[in-house]
Amino acid sequence: MSKPLQSRVAIVTGAGAGLGRSHALELARHGARVVVNDLGTGAHAVAEEIRQAGGAAIACVADVTRYEAMQDMAARVLGEFGRIDILVNNAGILRDRTFAKMPLDDFRLVLDVHLMGSVHAAKAVWPQMQAQHHGRIVMTTSSSGLYGNFGQSNYAAAKMALVGLMQTLALEGAKHDIRVNCLAPSAATAMTEGLLPGDAASVLTPERVSPALLALAGDDAPTRMILLAGGGSFECAHVTMTQGIHIGGAQDLAATLCRRLKEVQEQDGQFIPASGWEQPRHELAKAAGEPR
Repeated sequence: MSKPLQSRVAIVTGAGAGLGRSHALELARHGARVVVNDLGTGAHAVAEEIRQAGGAAIACVADVTRYEAMQDMAARVLGEFGRIDILVNNAGILRDRTFAKMPLDDFRLVLDVHLMGSVHAAKAVWPQMQAQHHGRIVMTTSSSGLYGNFGQSNYAAAKMALVGLMQTLALEGAKHDIRVNCLAPSAATAMTEGLLPGDAASVLTPERVSPALLALAGDDAPTRMILLAGGGSFECAHVTMTQGIHIGGAQDLAATLCRRLKEVQEQDGQFIPASGWEQPRHELAKAAGEPR
């Protein structure tokens, strides 16, 4: 078996069980030296599992919600392995409840773990990735964030925020060959227990998601890709913009817009903006009467 990640060092957060454990094992199987991060004893068990299989791994018990802990982890990894090539932001929790009944503390906690945990870990490894002119960061988003899910306003908000973080970090990291992508997994784990059909566990296994990391974290990885994976199936999601319409500055602008809203939604000719500046550029071109 080829080892495309033979010279690479990978950190996986929340890797003591479930999807994170599967990610860590998959990266190690392809040659990466793996840092198994988690809050509990599972980190040590997974690191030992990798070593027993002939791989290289260390456990790092650290809280992603504490930036100082992520800085300490990055420093330890550099001391142990001398570089940091891959960061998989996988750590997460659920606190599901309808928005009307959700305590704000539960909303903040989910944002702290998923969003700020990913920010802390990425910020801690970013200087090293810049210095070595190589880095691969994978954010864990979700179809709940991309498309919404009843009872998951906190989780959905955090997961969609990670898409925005990915978009901007990919732009800022490009000159240092830091490529940033999102993975949206469908996997039956302890975190999704009771949310999926009873027969889902045999199909939506973590092991059928983790190979997607090779596509997103390898030397030939894309950047700014939202890759969906589950049950051995893979899809791609895009944030697109329609061609829309140009009305101008007429006095009845609001009324005209409301009347023509279906035209604004038409998907023919929609495109994927290269950056946020594409919106005003597109609108200025339409105002100037330039052809589409």
